[in-house]
Amino acid sequence: MRKLAEIKITIMSKRLFYFFLSVAMASCSSTEKKKEEKKDIAAPVKSTIATVILEKGKLASSLQIPGELLAYQQVDLYAKVSSFVRKLYVDVGSEVKTGQLLASMEAPEISAQLSGAESRLQSSEAIYIASKANYERLLETSKTPGTISPNDLDIALARQKSDFAQWQSAKAAHKEITDNRNYLEIRAPFGGIITARNVSAGAYVGPSGKGSEMPLFTLQEQEHLRLSVAIPEAYTGYLEKKNKVAFTVRSMPNQEFTAMVNRRAGALDTRFRSERVEMDVMNKNKKLLPGMVAEISISLPGLDSTFIIPKTALVNAAERVFVIRVRNSKAQWVTVTKGREVNDKMEIYGELSVGDTLVQNASEEIREETVIEK
Repeated sequence: MRKLAEIKITIMSKRLFYFFLSVAMASCSSTEKKKEEKKDIAAPVKSTIATVILEKGKLASSLQIPGELLAYQQVDLYAKVSSFVRKLYVDVGSEVKTGQLLASMEAPEISAQLSGAESRLQSSEAIYIASKANYERLLETSKTPGTISPNDLDIALARQKSDFAQWQSAKAAHKEITDNRNYLEIRAPFGGIITARNVSAGAYVGPSGKGSEMPLFTLQEQEHLRLSVAIPEAYTGYLEKKNKVAFTVRSMPNQEFTAMVNRRAGALDTRFRSERVEMDVMNKNKKLLPGMVAEISISLPGLDSTFIIPKTALVNAAERVFVIRVRNSKAQWVTVTKGREVNDKMEIYGELSVGDTLVQNASEEIREETVIEK
């Protein structure tokens, strides 16, 4: 029994020995692993990366945008009074001068009205002349005391004034009918080209909606054109009056025309978020036609000195747009705002200073606090 007990004790001792040995080895392994992890954490990541020095400058660019050529002046000509077309003196394509007769109409009722107005005018004038003479005679007679009562003199003066008012009213009525008769002649309000004719001789015409749904003529000034373009909101701050503009049209792709910015709307179109800009184009040879689409190139010089960087130095991340600045040999992410882009350069705005060192080929893989060797 004693030997059996000794054998059991020996077996248990061996088991305890192996148990403590395994615990000790595990402890050593854990300690070494922690040391290695600490060593990995403490060791900074070093990399050699190309950098650029931040500078300021003015970035000039150009904007390519379509525009439309318009007549400098354009008008639809209607008949002022209801009438019939008697004769047309011009047709589509006719060049006219200011005041030139384009068409004549006839309205017999206006002639009758004019005759009646002339009769009333002559009658009221005669009555006024008689009442005036009567008052003047009474006034002269009243200078002899007791001949004319003051009341009779006042009545004569009142009659004279009333007749004068009637005469003036007849004059106005006569002038109105005379003006209406003058409207039977359609004349050009400015020099230009007739681009549309919608009536023929004998047609009944009148004011818009009262006899004429379509105008008699459409007149355009084509020696002087407007080039109209809508400038997007992002570029309105760079545009100034007298900016030079070059443009081409599809019918003459090899010929370049020039113009200058003359007028700006000063407000944005709320639908398209753009500003209407107009340029004057002289067109003496009439090569350009109203309605043509122009391909415009507008130079946009830099107004202020801004930070200029290579496009590769900017990172467009999901959370923010930033550049990577190197300070004390460590990477720093600096949030910036983008400006214009020209070729491989671009403008940026942010909390930066001239002379800062930026990573030339930036990416999100270069984390903050990364040690960078230039």
